[in-house]
Amino acid sequence: MKATVLRSIPDSSAPPNGPRQEPGDPFDRLFLREYGRVVAIAQKVVDDRAEAEDVAQEVFWDLHRRRHTEAPYARAWLYKAAAHTALNRVRSRKRRERRELTTTDRTANTADPSQIVEREQEREEVRAALQRLPRKAASVLALRYSGLSYVEVAQALGVGTNQIGTLLRRAEQALRKEMRDASSD
Repeated sequence: MKATVLRSIPDSSAPPNGPRQEPGDPFDRLFLREYGRVVAIAQKVVDDRAEAEDVAQEVFWDLHRRRHTEAPYARAWLYKAAAHTALNRVRSRKRRERRELTTTDRTANTADPSQIVEREQEREEVRAALQRLPRKAASVLALRYSGLSYVEVAQALGVGTNQIGTLLRRAEQALRKEMRDASSD
């Protein structure tokens, strides 16, 4: 993967005002075009730039290894894979944290609520609620709120563009319900 990325960096010895040539490799072109968006989608879910970049690397590696990068669905597949991979990372992190807490003798809560910033707490609550949603609902929310248009979300999920509004509304309702249910516990 790194060799591919390094090959795609433009030559700095080229004339600054001369025409820039796109890399010849289709994967390199796709990587340069979509890397930022894939990272942004992942970052909306994991809320950590370094982890989002890890997710993007994993997604691009998987595409390179198993898919045809010139296929018309490649961009949509990247977006969907970024959302799913990031959600899996969050779920995995939560499972690991629960295991770690059960293996220690801690009886008190490790986080002091007075030190937690309200906004960060709300983000964590939203992430927890997202984890409990069905995969498709969580994906449509993650993709749409990462800045993708309805058309791009539809391509990523493999559904018609006219379905995205309904899917998004239902997913938002499900998220609100999860948030209410969690706060009433």
